[in-house]
Amino acid sequence: MPRSTHHPLHNLWRTRSYMRPYAALYVWMILAGVVTTALGVALPLIVQRVVDGPVLHGDDRGLFLLGALALALGLVEALLIFIRRWVQANSALRMETSMRDDLYRHLQSLSVSFHDGWQSGQLLSRATTDLAIIRRFLSFGLIFLVLNTATAITVVALLFDLYWPLALVVAASAGPLFWFSQQFTRRYNAAARLMQDQQGDLATVAEESAGGIRLIKAFGRREHMAEKFTRYARDLHDTAVGKALMVSRTWAKFDAVPNVTLAVVLVGGALAVARDRMTVGELVAFVSLQLMLIWPIDALGYIIANAQEAMTAADRFYEVVDTDPAITDRPGAAVLERGDVGGEVRFDNVRFAYPDAPAEVLRGVDLVVRPGETLAIAGVTGAGKSTLVSLVPRLIDADHGRVLLDGRDVRDVTLESLRTVVAVAFEEPILFSMSVRENLTLGRPDATDAEIDEAIDVVQADFVRTLPWGLDTRVGEQGLSLSGGQRQRLALARAVLTRPKVLVLDDPLSALDVHTEALVERALTRVLTGTTAIIVVHRPSTVALADRVAFLSDGVIAGVGTHSELLATNPSYAAVLSAAADDAGELAGEGAR
Repeated sequence: MPRSTHHPLHNLWRTRSYMRPYAALYVWMILAGVVTTALGVALPLIVQRVVDGPVLHGDDRGLFLLGALALALGLVEALLIFIRRWVQANSALRMETSMRDDLYRHLQSLSVSFHDGWQSGQLLSRATTDLAIIRRFLSFGLIFLVLNTATAITVVALLFDLYWPLALVVAASAGPLFWFSQQFTRRYNAAARLMQDQQGDLATVAEESAGGIRLIKAFGRREHMAEKFTRYARDLHDTAVGKALMVSRTWAKFDAVPNVTLAVVLVGGALAVARDRMTVGELVAFVSLQLMLIWPIDALGYIIANAQEAMTAADRFYEVVDTDPAITDRPGAAVLERGDVGGEVRFDNVRFAYPDAPAEVLRGVDLVVRPGETLAIAGVTGAGKSTLVSLVPRLIDADHGRVLLDGRDVRDVTLESLRTVVAVAFEEPILFSMSVRENLTLGRPDATDAEIDEAIDVVQADFVRTLPWGLDTRVGEQGLSLSGGQRQRLALARAVLTRPKVLVLDDPLSALDVHTEALVERALTRVLTGTTAIIVVHRPSTVALADRVAFLSDGVIAGVGTHSELLATNPSYAAVLSAAADDAGELAGEGAR
């Protein structure tokens, strides 16, 4: 995974763009905070007047009036605090939602290769934990950093006004605090980054364990996976404990400084009163004001820690957001009109290599699929069949050469319009944790019940009608409540339902039994009439769907023709199909036993 090369503060500063819509609210929050601080500062000064006035002279009426004023100021302060906190939480949660929406939207625009290279848990932690950390800083840490700084400056100024020698002592205490914060910041940033990365790793292990629970149970690896999870959890625990210890030590130092300073002030203030350099009311006000500094100083440790975590979280957020989509619309890309698409697909000297691969997978493929034709792509495992068909809907892009749809480079049309006329069904079916109906209509939300029923009949998926709630039954995460063959049929029905001009099928019948496969093939033959279909095949029975077969070998098309023609003229094709037939026969025999 990439790491940001910017200063940790840089990406946190960039999050201000999400604050702009709420700039007016932030101004009002700060103004409310300033008024609240002013009211808080006013109370010690009122106490000074009470002690040096009514208390000293026994004026009960003056004491009552000053007490009423203090109560009124306290109520106003409480109301302002409520309003500020509510506005803070509301605006920060809306910012977090905006950031999460942008992150998710950007993830959808990134290529399949990006997602192949990232752990799902790392992406999940960025969309949840990291954004929550940023929100806490923007809603609490940032506001209180401003308000506490303003409070400290105001209080120290008043202390100098009351009695400057003791005020110098209070001001001097900022030196140790600054030094402690510098030491803390350097160490805490690395610990925060490590902990947030470990949270992502732990989320990945948990997510993969949940998704692969059948495999774990089948191989009896429950203890192994439990040990792995415990190891990751222990690493996270140790890092969190070390981070907490770091915070505790620094917080204790921050707490000790004002307490030592207070002791010096009390002794020095008592001597000043005894020598008539201060009144008792001034000493009480001085100490009360100094006590107001304890919270800002105590909060300093939390704010610094929160800021460090927020900087790390912003780094991790922008690591994803700054990744440019590898597959995008070209400038001036045209919108494909469904009615204008004939369905001819042409591969023109197509070459492709995966990053860090030792050699090209496709080394100059030239192939034409005629409109309405069903073409099978055959070849040994690893020949590049799935890679070739993935070029049509632009799940990947060719390094060299072109893929043409009706003579137009697929990169010259918008992705959205291309994928409305090209449908794909993968060998490994992907279903979402939602109802059968929602899964089927994913590519065509406006499909009617009659059209859904027709697609279900084509792929022999009648089983959905016997589910507890029929089409409204939720299939569970990844559709694991269904068998492999059931999932594959639903994925195929989803592709058929879109009524595409070009249908790409990547060995879509591999999980079906022989009888069901024959029924689906006959139905597909009827449905594919008028649709250009490219089918990756791994076993001979699927070849029956095709009008022609293209044999892919060593990165190039080594032969094109009917199944019978290739069997007669291409020994390599005959050998591949023969081996596949033997494997299929063995599997059928094992199933019979």
